[in-house]
Amino acid sequence: MSDAMNRPLNTFCGQTRREFLWQAGGAFTSVALADVLARDGFLQKQALAFDGATPLSVNPLGAKPAMLPGKAKSVIFIFCYGGPSHIDTYDYKPELFKHDGKTIQVKTKGRGGEKNEGRVVGPKWKFRQYGQCGQWVSDLFPHTAQCVDDIAFIKSMYADSPIHGSAMLMMNSGKLLGGPSIGSWVNYGLGTVNQNLPGFVVMLDSAGGPISGAKNWSSGYMPAIYQGTVLRGEGPPILDLANPEGRSDTMQRSMLDRLKMWNTRHALLRSGNSELESRIESYELAYRMQSTAPEAVELAQESKETKELYGCDEARTEEFGNKLLLARRLVERGVRFVQVYSGGGHNDESWDAHGDLKTNHEFHAGRTDKPVAGLLKDLKRRGLLEETLVIWGGEFGRQPTAEYAKGTGRDHNSYGFTMWMAGGGLKGGVSVGETDELGSIGVGERFHVKHLHATVLACMGLDPNHLTYFYAGLDQKLVGVEGAQPIRQIMA
Repeated sequence: MSDAMNRPLNTFCGQTRREFLWQAGGAFTSVALADVLARDGFLQKQALAFDGATPLSVNPLGAKPAMLPGKAKSVIFIFCYGGPSHIDTYDYKPELFKHDGKTIQVKTKGRGGEKNEGRVVGPKWKFRQYGQCGQWVSDLFPHTAQCVDDIAFIKSMYADSPIHGSAMLMMNSGKLLGGPSIGSWVNYGLGTVNQNLPGFVVMLDSAGGPISGAKNWSSGYMPAIYQGTVLRGEGPPILDLANPEGRSDTMQRSMLDRLKMWNTRHALLRSGNSELESRIESYELAYRMQSTAPEAVELAQESKETKELYGCDEARTEEFGNKLLLARRLVERGVRFVQVYSGGGHNDESWDAHGDLKTNHEFHAGRTDKPVAGLLKDLKRRGLLEETLVIWGGEFGRQPTAEYAKGTGRDHNSYGFTMWMAGGGLKGGVSVGETDELGSIGVGERFHVKHLHATVLACMGLDPNHLTYFYAGLDQKLVGVEGAQPIRQIMA
């Protein structure tokens, strides 16, 4: 006897409702799977691989809407590699003058290890008050001092490491061992406005790159497309922008199309290889840059007055002035994040003043003070300061005491130091936090590096506690999985 003849009369299509749902349910799973694969681009890749076409990939650097209201559109981070001394620059400590040369009880931790006492090194420059806010600034920065009413000073910063390598990685990525840098996070969250220029640019000191090298502008566990693009410190910032003699634009485009076809076929067999995908995109970006970048990096278009404002006409400030002028031109053209290093190479070529503090800081401040002030003034007069966030600082500060028995140098200080920010919707002429009377440690309300990062993201319209990237089983954040709040006191 057939199964159909044994079925109850009150069935649909010869099946009970339970049987029908059980058998048809498998199709629902297939529909869901198809949707997931389509969203991931898997089906598109397979279909295109079959017919030999080129995949229509989504540009990971395409402009994205902000998560929150934010005034800043770009960031210029002036990184003083080596750790400038806060107590000789912006954190006025009269008590240090009184104790100069004396050995006192003070807890320090730096390159020289942990100590409970040390010889005080009094400041080597006079401090004066400037602006309507009355901010104290040392004679190291007479030009930047004229801009204090546009600056927000954070004087109780602290970090987790007093050692250059790990401290720099923390300041750049939020982690002692490194990860996606802050510039990568900004480009991941917002994309770039100008598709013909890199979204994240790094300019190194002519003396060389900082310790830990490219890890400071790496994209970490994110796709490599978000990593920083390094521009040369001397000569043309970008090499080989012009085609070789005898190669037309049409020929160049044809060559790149053929290369992209083979690279794409290669990539289809290696799904998820972000380095490979980034390399393919870099060829396309390089081609687009051939028509856009020459104009962007051509400083000859700037007026004589503007170049003088940045110090481009003076031997001492020319190099750094050119870099900051180029930084302004880049953000003006839609580049999201520009990091400019002051100091590089060996310790004696950075702000790392262990021996002769006076010679070291006068050299670096003398090269950078006028260009930094010029940048702030130029952005302000162009109406760009409100939408450009400028950051100044190093990986940590310096101790009130010397590391060695003789000399004017200071050891590292991650317990309390100063950084400042300007523009980007922040208040000007304000100061938050403080260190003790000797400048050895932050007291009262202290601000960790992650609070600085949270402030940068918030100014850019990104929620620091909801901007995440899933990796290693966690929703990773620049501010750490535990999160952090911006420094509200300096936000307008």
